[in-house]
Amino acid sequence: MDKDALTAWALANGWQMIAGAPSLTKPSSPKEAIVRLIFKATLVNVEVKKPAGKWEKISGEAYSKITPDAETGFPRGLGLDTISGFAMLMEDNKHRMVFAKMTGSGNF
Repeated sequence: MDKDALTAWALANGWQMIAGAPSLTKPSSPKEAIVRLIFKATLVNVEVKKPAGKWEKISGEAYSKITPDAETGFPRGLGLDTISGFAMLMEDNKHRMVFAKMTGSGNF
């Protein structure tokens, strides 16, 4: 998967663009990113915001080693499927976006 494919997957699955990076937010503060994808020339990093406000890289992989799941399109190789709490956080962000579209509020 390349940058464009990863960005498209992220935006279709509850991530939103914050400060130029696909990001997940915490439920209590939906405008503040706590997880983000940082795209480099040859690889992508997953970073998590620590309580002190500093970003910490928790995984990273070359684009060539990231492959979409045949059934779901979920990117394999970044560790998003093995890091505890990510599945629930992504699901919460996706639900919030769907419900915001249903109510027409546009506010997350």
